[in-house]
Amino acid sequence: MIVNTTAIAILIGTFLVMILLRVHIAYAVGISSTLCLLYLGIPLNNICQQMVKGLNSFSLMAVPFFILMGGIMGAGGISDKLIKLANSLVGWMHGGLAMVNIVASYFFGGISGSATADTASIGNLMIPMMVDAGYDADFSTAVTITSSVEGLLVPPSHNMVIYATAAGGVSVGALFMAGYLPGALLAISLMIGAYILSMKRNYPKGEKFSMSVFLKQLGQSIWALLAILIVVVGVVVGIFTATESAAIAVIYSLIVSMVVYRELNWKKLWVVLGECIDTLAIVLILCGTSSIFGYCLTYLHVPELAAGFITGLTSNRVVLILLINLILLILGMIMDMAPIILIATPILLPVAQSVGIGAVQFGIIMILNCGIGLLTPPVGSCLFIGSAVSGVRIEKIVKAALPFYVCMIIVLLMVNFIPQISLFIPTLCGY
Repeated sequence: MIVNTTAIAILIGTFLVMILLRVHIAYAVGISSTLCLLYLGIPLNNICQQMVKGLNSFSLMAVPFFILMGGIMGAGGISDKLIKLANSLVGWMHGGLAMVNIVASYFFGGISGSATADTASIGNLMIPMMVDAGYDADFSTAVTITSSVEGLLVPPSHNMVIYATAAGGVSVGALFMAGYLPGALLAISLMIGAYILSMKRNYPKGEKFSMSVFLKQLGQSIWALLAILIVVVGVVVGIFTATESAAIAVIYSLIVSMVVYRELNWKKLWVVLGECIDTLAIVLILCGTSSIFGYCLTYLHVPELAAGFITGLTSNRVVLILLINLILLILGMIMDMAPIILIATPILLPVAQSVGIGAVQFGIIMILNCGIGLLTPPVGSCLFIGSAVSGVRIEKIVKAALPFYVCMIIVLLMVNFIPQISLFIPTLCGY
């Protein structure tokens, strides 16, 4: 294998320099790839070919539908109903509203599939409610942003579809099923942390649990929760593909939001469509430019070199797994989620597989790592959204979130070293 160190230096070096200069990630990826191809003397028409190849994926067609479904359900007043459902379920505990926040994020995540959408939607309702009830604003914001990561793990998550494409055709259905237990484990871990802090700070608890109230709220929320069943059950049973299920879920969410709940009108729908197009444009241009970057990495044998370098540092399996996670956490501090998935998957997946971590389990590990990255400065989008919603300074939110970071790291380690947390349900479903 011939190693062209100059070309690798141009590709990686230019990319890192532009990231440090705050050039948009899509442009950084595209420009560094173009410079590398120019140096190698490869025809530039390969750029167009690779971009088309990167976007020419049937699985990737599900992404716009999932984004649109989340936007429609979010604008249709779903978050308010899910908060009431969560309150009827766990509001009776000490720090009840913190528990409600965490459980509502689990429910809402299954609809939006987006941590940022969860932070904005749940945060706008829950943070003022918690502050008015006597909770500290920084604590309320920390609970909101950390629990939003549950939405990345609970299907349907468009980030799982992106990972499936980047990993070379991993089953989307298997990834969907793999996210349930880690998402629930993350919710439980955050609830334990919130309960301990609530007891220490004497935060209030809500009204006693009432089965009649719970059933009433469940009845009002069932239409929203059925959207998740349409996607997940449809894919797992094999009635339709992930793309088909996403398209059907869009139609269903439109009917529920406009006809059943009647909180979405045509004017709001146009706004939702505009926001979804903005999000989709960012995702697709990243998929296209990352495909060129991936072509350059493969041409220069970077994945093999990186795998050889990392495994050459130590033969200890535990250390290698921790090193993979450390790399992903560092990337999460300087890059957004989609580009990390698209760029790091071809490099780190072979290393993970060499220490016995399968593609499905690694997908959950990567998404959870990237989710934590959304909460860390300097580019943590959930951190900035939480600060904007609550008016609390970022440094104060980070300090308040430290106990919750610990809870998330514990769950991350469990997902890494206990494969059945990710694989139990997919195996049960025959994947």
